[in-house]
Amino acid sequence: MNSTAPSLRLTDRKRAAVIAAAIEEFLAAGFEATSMDRVAARASVSKRTVYNHFPSKEALFAAILRQLWDSSDAAAAPAYCSTQPLRAQLLHMLVKKLALLNDEAFVSLARVAIAAGIHSPERARDMVARMGEREEDLTVWIRAAAADGRLRTADPVFASLQLQGLVKAFAFWPQVTMGQAPLDAQEQQRVAESAADMFLARYA
Repeated sequence: MNSTAPSLRLTDRKRAAVIAAAIEEFLAAGFEATSMDRVAARASVSKRTVYNHFPSKEALFAAILRQLWDSSDAAAAPAYCSTQPLRAQLLHMLVKKLALLNDEAFVSLARVAIAAGIHSPERARDMVARMGEREEDLTVWIRAAAADGRLRTADPVFASLQLQGLVKAFAFWPQVTMGQAPLDAQEQQRVAESAADMFLARYA
């Protein structure tokens, strides 16, 4: 009898329980007041189990944000397609990103992260570094389109940040910093189309 698979499933369940408990703790108490002990107690696991999966509170928080980002679309990230119009591809990705920025849990955790970063610039840099371990989907797409000669940019990362800035100015920062309501579907579509058109006017 092979016990490896059941063991792995148990490990995955414990990791999921830790992340779920940590989300609740961070939202309830904020970053500073949350401890690995409290997370372990809420997840009904040992503190050692928490540290086996996450070496620090910063690593745990970064994993939560990364998981929320990835879960905005359970399917694989859309790859660049040389035979499809750029605008249609870009709109698909921007609409997906706007869905995440509309997620209440993501916005709430972003507030926690920003507050934690203000109190500790070193911690903020560490979180950003951990979040950036996997290159952002828009950057990957821009890099591929530029390599195919359909976009003109020598710096896909810079171009990606510009594009995200066009979206977040309406669908992230007002909600995180001023408590504005999330955008409705019509507003999201308007932001996505405007951002795509401005981006392509500059780079296509």
